[in-house]
Amino acid sequence: MLFKQIELHCSELVAKFDTISAERKALLSSISKYIESKLALDQQVNLVYVCTHNSRRSHFGQVWAAVAACYYQIPNVLTYSGGTEATAFNSNAIKALISCGFDVTSETVEPNAHYTVRFGDTETTTCFSKVYDDEVNPQANFAAIMTCSDAEENCPFIPGVELRIGTTYDDPKAFDGTTQQDEKYLERSNQIALECLYVFSLVKDSKPIFPEIDKIN
Repeated sequence: MLFKQIELHCSELVAKFDTISAERKALLSSISKYIESKLALDQQVNLVYVCTHNSRRSHFGQVWAAVAACYYQIPNVLTYSGGTEATAFNSNAIKALISCGFDVTSETVEPNAHYTVRFGDTETTTCFSKVYDDEVNPQANFAAIMTCSDAEENCPFIPGVELRIGTTYDDPKAFDGTTQQDEKYLERSNQIALECLYVFSLVKDSKPIFPEIDKIN
């Protein structure tokens, strides 16, 4: 069960689905169809969110996709993140999640610390910066969701991927150290949350017969 503050936040975002453009909805529906196809075969759904440094947008994707699956009670979904290089889970991104009701705890003290991100009594995900093919991530049978244009351009091929799709977002890093910093990080977190919720809302409302997925490399 989700923490109450997060559940309420999700409900507020769901009411804003009409703010997503038709073009964007069509793009996001490709992820929904992938999820539906895996569930129709009673297979685990692996979603890997990828950006260059695996520090901001890709972690938002990993966290909010996990929340969206829980919110809509979609089973057998595991979410991950990675980058083209490893840095660290950005403190401003962490702050944005905490403001939405997440409990974020550092489990290690090195520069690239590992964090447990709790969004329910028994609901957690682990976040730390890593390359997309790190051993903790699935090596096959997954969807790669590219959250930044740099990663989209610099990863021409990802081994083991079943679906690769670009849902790029503006980088809140551009506002680091400015008076708009917190506002822009929360804005990006909310945008990614909104779109993750939309994806899983389509899965929740889908018909029981799903099309076969196409492999996209």
